[in-house]
Amino acid sequence: MATTTVRSLVLIPLLTCLVFSGSAFSGYAARQGSTNSSLTAHEWGTFTSIAGRSGQAVEWLPQNGSGDLPRFVKYFRTAQFKVGLRGTIRMETPVLYFYSPAETTVSVKVRFSQGVITEWYPQASHIEPNPKSVLSNDALYNRHADGSIAWDSVTVSPGFAANFPRGFPRDDNGSRYYAARETSSAPLSVRTREGTQQEKFLFYRGVSVFGVPVAAQSSPDGKVLVRNLSSDEIPTVILFERRGDKMGYRLGGAVQSEATLDPPELTATLESMSRDLQDVLTGQGLYLDEARAMIETWRQSWFEEGSRLLYIVPPHFVEKVLPLSINPAPGQVVRVFVGRLELITPATERAVENALAAHDLPTITKYGRFLQPIMEQLKTENPARAQDVDDDLMKTYSQQPLAPQK
Repeated sequence: MATTTVRSLVLIPLLTCLVFSGSAFSGYAARQGSTNSSLTAHEWGTFTSIAGRSGQAVEWLPQNGSGDLPRFVKYFRTAQFKVGLRGTIRMETPVLYFYSPAETTVSVKVRFSQGVITEWYPQASHIEPNPKSVLSNDALYNRHADGSIAWDSVTVSPGFAANFPRGFPRDDNGSRYYAARETSSAPLSVRTREGTQQEKFLFYRGVSVFGVPVAAQSSPDGKVLVRNLSSDEIPTVILFERRGDKMGYRLGGAVQSEATLDPPELTATLESMSRDLQDVLTGQGLYLDEARAMIETWRQSWFEEGSRLLYIVPPHFVEKVLPLSINPAPGQVVRVFVGRLELITPATERAVENALAAHDLPTITKYGRFLQPIMEQLKTENPARAQDVDDDLMKTYSQQPLAPQK
């Protein structure tokens, strides 16, 4: 389990990585146009994938119909249009914060490699591909094109009271969204055809088919082999597992080539996991309140039933697949993305098979959007029982009422 000593060993190389990557990206941004040295931009986000038997990310259906966003959020055509869209990556809730001593206006553009932006707020100036030109999610993107989103005029206003008398929008839907506002970042305003929209950050989501920089393969004894598929060091990895009310995690440090992680003892708490993850995120350059906001946003998802590898995405990989342009360029830019690679371990397979045999719907629904790829792997590994697996799933759903999604 994680200890103070282990945390220190993990965080020292992270701080070294931050000094290098932060200055490198600031230099890149400065070459894009004029520079505002007093402006700072910080961003966090998640790349969610699921590992196949080889350990590499496979295509899946990363989006479902559940409403985890407020109704004022904007969608690519409609909220339901994304359902059925396959990909290897679900880019979840990147939020871009700004800090400035005085009011200033910037333009922002993000390009998404081989992907499409599916949700955003405030309203964007430009979305590619054009939503009006896409009639079905089968043609939403092709594997050689990049999607993008742009805000032409974003006003950064440190004086909230004077510039935002109405406050930020809110409704009774998508409570997870609001945790990202709990930072000291400057309020933003964006002029749109619908009027001026106000927020504490720029928000966007999307789906893509690019390959993730790590592979993670589980063995029958519960160990996980982590392989670095990129040319840059993975700053840190964390193996997490939850079975019912018990959970555990193992901090793996940096991975240059590959590393084998022993299964964690299920003796941890949400508090200890959150504390260690907070240290990792601040070690990468996020402010403390930003790290807390990110963890609070994803607490229920990152720490849910099953096994997963959490890792810090190398900064150069982020810039390659999600290049960011801000004009004028900030004096400092920090981008921290957490990769989440869901693992179909032997323990997960046994848990799902037992739940299916017992028609245990509450356990089955804990796996949510990951249930389908788990089922596909079960049937691939044992084709003779494929029909039995499908029959058990149908009986499980038909014999008990399905709990409403939240």
